[in-house]
Order: sequence, then structure tokens, then C-alpha cells
Amino acid sequence: MELIAGDIGGTKSRLAWVMSTPEGEEKLRFEKVYASADFVSADALLKQYIDDARTEVKPDALWLALPGALNEQRTNLTNLKWRLDAAELRQATGISTVRFINDFQAAAAGVATLIARDMLVLNPQSVESGGVRAITGAGTGLGLAFMLTDATGRYQSYATEGGHIDFAPRNAQQTRLLEHLVGATYGHVSWERAVSGSAMNDLYRFCCLEKGQALPDEAIEGAELVALAEAGNEMAAATLDLFIDLYGAWVGNVALLYQPRGGLYIAGGVAGHLQARMQSPRFMAAATDKGRMRNVVERTPIFLITCNRLGVQGVIASARASQTSFSVSH
Repeated sequence: MELIAGDIGGTKSRLAWVMSTPEGEEKLRFEKVYASADFVSADALLKQYIDDARTEVKPDALWLALPGALNEQRTNLTNLKWRLDAAELRQATGISTVRFINDFQAAAAGVATLIARDMLVLNPQSVESGGVRAITGAGTGLGLAFMLTDATGRYQSYATEGGHIDFAPRNAQQTRLLEHLVGATYGHVSWERAVSGSAMNDLYRFCCLEKGQALPDEAIEGAELVALAEAGNEMAAATLDLFIDLYGAWVGNVALLYQPRGGLYIAGGVAGHLQARMQSPRFMAAATDKGRMRNVVERTPIFLITCNRLGVQGVIASARASQTSFSVSH
């Protein structure tokens, strides 16, 4: 079986071509990360990737993890102006099997492929064998999925669009943030509008207004904010502190929603830039600030995933699970 597995993101897309035999042997033929904005469509990205692979071998299957709600194997991506239809992509590429899954459904499936060095422990609690698992994470957007064991004891992953739940402030500053986002920019304010890479510019501008500072002429991105904060910029540091408060509150909400005794896993590209802040007492203080339900969060095992291949590993695992003849080991 020749499989192209892709983890498509609003900022970056990772594609991996793997060959596997019925005996379970695996070979990684080619893997590459692309800037998603460099391409007008998924078709264009795949054409470039196949050209870059420089092989005469033809793929048998294409599986893509996509950020957004799927409807009959069709979707408009949430933070990228691409429309994808599996049947149309099958026709355009000539690949016989084309399948889409939600990006955090793939990330959830990828959790089973991780080893100890792929994670940092944020809340060291006992993991319940077979317990519910949940995974969330801020990248360009904010994703959420959960995992339940089936009759055989294997975890099955389920997608959600939980990142688009209404944002709820937990103090006076965050109430002002909500009012700012509603009045200045958006009508409906979801958690994704506050906890994601795409939210960083709005948070920075809000902090500038709070402190009576001039607004920047250009939009500012998360990586730039991290660099400025490390250089001693007060507004950037205040923005990241606010972001950690919001992210922690969101993770605490996920703990209450699913009670994931099998583990609550945090993924997404933003956390990769903020590992030290995610490991700080501030993050868990925000997560556990749940009043009478504080102890539910406190006893939840929480992990920060540091593996940048999580999504594509999850896609490969999902493809393997769907076809008994396709076996890939991590």
C-alpha cells in the first residue's frame, strides 16, 4: 500500500508518503512541510508534493486531516480559503482512495503513537487505563476531540467543533476583552477568537488599549510576540500572560466537559512557542479556577505534546485501522 498522509493546517501543512506491506513493514518515502498560504488549493499543494517526491511510484490512497467540519467528505476550511471535495480530488489526482478526517480527530488518533519523550507532564495525576481521553490545542485555530474505547479496548477518536463554543470571561479584564471583540471586530465571539494563533493580534491590541498605548500599524503574530516578550517588551509579555490565563481556563473547561481520566492532551503549534509559560504555575492556576468543581480539574492528568508529527502520525494510524491490509508501526 502506497499512502500519502497529510495534516493540513491554516499555517503549515505536513505531508508524508509511506509504503507498507501486508506483513507490517514500513518505509517512509518522502516527507515535507509546506506553508499553506503558498498554495491556492489542495490540488496545487498535492501536485507540488508529488513532484517534489521524485518517484515513479503511484499512490494508492490519500488521507488528509483538515481543520473544519466535514459534510459528506466535503468542507470549506476554517482558516484557509480552500474548498475540498474528496470525489473531486480523487478525479483530479487519479488516486483511487481519497478520504478526509477532522484534524483533531487525527490528532486524537495520533496520541496512541506517542512515547514518553513526545510529551511534558503539566499535571502529574494517575492515568486510568481505558479512561476517556481528550485532546485540544491552539494552532491557527482551536481544536478539540475526544477518545473512547470500543468493545476490543482500542481507542476510537471523535471530532468536535468545540473551539467555536461561545467565549466566557472569568474576570473583569476578560469581560472587557469580550466587549472589545464583540464591538470592534466580531459579532459572535468563540473561544477560538481568544485562544489561537489567529487571536494573538487581537489580544495584543486589546492590551495596548488597556494600557493607553498606541496601536501598531501592522498585525503582529504569535512568534513575534514571544520574541518581543523575551526581549523585555512589556505589552508583549502582558499579552502572553493574558493568553496563558485564557488557555488555562479553556483546558479546565475541557477537563470538566469530558472528565478525561485517560489523559487530557494539549497539542497545537502555539504551545510549542510557549512551553515555559505552559509549564508555569499560572497556567494550572487558571485551569483549576473552577469554584466547586476545582478538584475535578486537579485530578485530571494533563500533558503537553511536543511531537510536531502528531497529526500526520494520527492520519497514518487512522488509515491503518480502516484497512486490515495496511499496517504502519511508529
